[in-house]
This record gives sequence, structure tokens and C-alpha cells, in this order.
Amino acid sequence: MDPQREKLWTKSFIMLTLSYLLLFLCLQMLLAPFPTYAKERFHPNDFTVSLVTSLFALSAIVTRFIMIPVMRKVHRNVILITGVIIAGVATALYSFANTMFLLLLLRIAFGVGFGMASTVMPTLVSQIIPKNRIGEGIGYFGLSTSLAMSIGPMIGLSVLAGFGFTRLTLLGTVAVGLIIPLLLFTRSIPTQPAATSAASDAHAPKLPFPKRILLPAGLNMLISVTYGGLLGFLALFGAEIHLAQIGLFFLFNAFTVLVIRPISGRLFDSKGPAAVLIPASLVVFASLMLLSFTHSLSLLIVSALLYGLGFGAIQPTTQAWMLRETSPQQHGMVNSLYYNSIDFGVAIGSMLLGVLASATSYSQMYRYSSFVMIIFLLVFVVFRAAQKQQRATIQPAIKPGPES
Repeated sequence: MDPQREKLWTKSFIMLTLSYLLLFLCLQMLLAPFPTYAKERFHPNDFTVSLVTSLFALSAIVTRFIMIPVMRKVHRNVILITGVIIAGVATALYSFANTMFLLLLLRIAFGVGFGMASTVMPTLVSQIIPKNRIGEGIGYFGLSTSLAMSIGPMIGLSVLAGFGFTRLTLLGTVAVGLIIPLLLFTRSIPTQPAATSAASDAHAPKLPFPKRILLPAGLNMLISVTYGGLLGFLALFGAEIHLAQIGLFFLFNAFTVLVIRPISGRLFDSKGPAAVLIPASLVVFASLMLLSFTHSLSLLIVSALLYGLGFGAIQPTTQAWMLRETSPQQHGMVNSLYYNSIDFGVAIGSMLLGVLASATSYSQMYRYSSFVMIIFLLVFVVFRAAQKQQRATIQPAIKPGPES
């Protein structure tokens, strides 16, 4: 038995996973209620309301790009703790903002802190997971983001309706604040490896992103487009079809995400990305198509269960694929690109699907959004075949591993 298989569930791995869950839970609890709060509190126009989400996403994306070179010069522990503090302070001050301008500034500040922390934590985790268990390890670690994305909006909307925005921001602040004792008091931040030193940077690639990881990043962006449609319009869709329990979608979605994440990680490790991504994309397609015809709670639950299966399998697979194709020195850059692809996909999905919904209906919008997964499948098959052909041409003597 390989002794490395005994080293996945270390204290550092567990605490970093819990910390990441808390960080994303704060984000997702506030993301869905924010437009409603801003509209009721300051009465801005629709474009200004959209800035609540888009400015946060933009600042997080820009910050992650900046963090790639910064992590080579500044100790990552300093970056991580600073980011957590900035995110926590911004969250605590949301309810004290008395103008829309101040609220948007705080959203930018939260994006900066979130971008810093969400770049460092996955980098730490990817360096402590045994290489031969990268898919499994990322699958378990990714449960933190998937769970937060599944249950966070439901918690946030419930707290906003029952207790108000101030209590919601307090809950978000507590969630972020708990990260610091988890990381520091339990000494769960791994030691900075020598591989991240300036000497090793001399061997880093000159291109900002290796071409071979652009395919999984693009696929991750496409699945995030569909999630943007759910996050932005599911509540409005529920009102359209007169289904008060529409928020249960996130609860049942979370259930199958929990089930499929570890399974998909082990399948990726043994069989490669195609064994996961092809069936998962078809499952998401079926989920969204079913959702577009939903008028009852039973159909909603089936749609949610299917979406969780597909979404929960695709996201950790694309991340593990990107990490497996790169060296440990590049993992900071890889994780930055991975999470930027999520934010970019959600932003694009919210905007484009919003335009589509205004021209048709929410039901039709979800029907059309299901075809994003057909594009996903075609992109994977075509570009994967091209990659294999290119590798066979350049390195005919190298026998490929379990890639298909």
C-alpha cells in the first residue's frame, strides 16, 4: 500500500477546507440578498444595482491576477491573513453604509480581501495533497465551495427575510472571523516551501497561463454561466411559476454535491477527465431542461438533484485537471485562473441570461441556458481530441496515462 495515501486527511487539510467553507459561505449568504437590499435601501436604477455584484467580481479577478507575482515576494501567510481581515471588516461595515457609493466601495474592498484569501488557500491545499490523490483531495476540498454555493443563498435569503440585513452581515462577519483562529491557533498553515522562492521562479513559465490549462478553465467558465442564471433569477422564476418553495432547489442541490464530489475525484484520478465531464455535462443539460418545465415541487427537487450531480462533478474535475497539468510553483497561478473563471462565468451568465429572460421568460431562459452544456460537451470533445493529436505528434514515444 502506498504510504502517501495515509496523508490526505491532515490537520492542515481539514482546517483549510473548513476555512474555505466559511469564506465562501460569507460570500454566498450575501450575494443573493444584496441586490434586494440595495434596491430597497437606496432606490438606485437597475444598472447601479448590478454593480453590487459586478464590482465585487471585477475587484476579485484583478486582485487574483496581482497576487500571482506578489506571492513570490510576500509571504503567503501574510497575504492570507490580510485578505481575511479586509473581507471581514468590509462585511461588518456593509450595514453602516449610508450611501450607495459607500456600499459599492465596500463591495470592492470585500472583493480585494476575498481575492487575496481565495488565491492563497487553494494554493496551500494543492501543495499538501499527495500528488497521486490530487483529484480526490481537490474533490473533498471543493466541497467547501460547492456547499457554500448551494446553501449560502438559501441561508442569506432566509435571514434577510426573517431578521434583516444587519443580522445577515453580522452572521457573515462571524463566519469570516472564525477563519483566523482555525488557521493560526491550530497552526494549520503549512510551511512556505522552498519551491516558491525567487530561485525557483527563474524556471517559471514566461507565458501567464500554460495553454494546456486553458481548456479546463474555459469549461469551468461555461458551467459557471449556468450557475449565474440560477443565482440571479431562481427566486424570480419561482414567482413566475407561483412556486413558493423555490429555495429548496439549493438544499437538494447541496445533497447530491456532497455525494458526488469524492466519487468524481477518485474517478478522475483513475480514468481521467473524460470519464467525469462527458456524463456530468449531460446530467446538467437534463437538469436545466427539466427546470424550464417545472411547475411543481417534485420536478424542482429532481432538477436540483440532477444539477448537484453534474455541477458537483465538473468543478473539482476541472480544478484537479489544471493542477495535475502544472508544477507546484504554478499552483498559485492555476488557482487564480480557476476561481477567476468561476467569477467571470457567473458575471457573464447573470448579464446574458438576464437579457434573454427580459426578452422571453424565466422558463424559456433556463431552457436556452441548458444548451450551454451542449457547447460545453462539444468544446471538450473537439479540443481534447486536438490536444491528444498534438501530443502524439510532438511526443510519439511517450505513452499517455489515464487521460480519457
